[in-house]
Amino acid sequence: MKLVLFDVDGTLLDSQHLIHACLVHTFERLGRPLLPRARMLSIVGLSLEPAVRQLLGEETTAAEIEQAAAYYREAFLSRVDDPSHAPPLFPGAAEVVATLRQRHDVVLGIATGKSMRGVERILDGFGWNKGVFATIQTADKAPSKPHPGMVLQAAREVGLPPEQAIMIGDTSFDILMGRAAGAATVGVSWGNHPVAELREAGADHIIDTFDELLPLVEALKVPEPS
Repeated sequence: MKLVLFDVDGTLLDSQHLIHACLVHTFERLGRPLLPRARMLSIVGLSLEPAVRQLLGEETTAAEIEQAAAYYREAFLSRVDDPSHAPPLFPGAAEVVATLRQRHDVVLGIATGKSMRGVERILDGFGWNKGVFATIQTADKAPSKPHPGMVLQAAREVGLPPEQAIMIGDTSFDILMGRAAGAATVGVSWGNHPVAELREAGADHIIDTFDELLPLVEALKVPEPS
């Protein structure tokens, strides 16, 4: 058995436009100068408060972090139901999830810095009922990436050792999290971090399209349970 864990933003979901718009709103409400778009998107994958702290600087106070996070949530909630801001799935994402779901040697999971409320909105929006993903790890119930907690908790929930997990993500945070947990790691080239950063983080494989994932899952060897 293999536990195939997907990150969401930048891996399954093309949410760059929405996230950037929310960060711009946040900085404007704070009265801070905007950072370059690539710098803002570099924190995608982290939970909200650590992400905000990384953008604003370690010297930022807890109260300022809390205020910035509130501004971000305000921006997100005002946009998330607007069709012009609705992020689509990346090409091939729906098909690869549907195919893997049918395999008897695979269980699917999610490991994301989003909240559970945000994940449920995505599941509903794309017709992924609660039976599609056997485990869902979010910022509400685990430490922020790159801490290995999400992968370790997901593996426990499905009754597999973390060495039988495959973490698929678009950022170095995903790769570092998977490696720290002892899982195999697959980086995707279409997300928020450059391929060079994924390689530097130690990704076992890099894919350029979802078409490459199915044979890779088939070929990846995971240790048998003891």
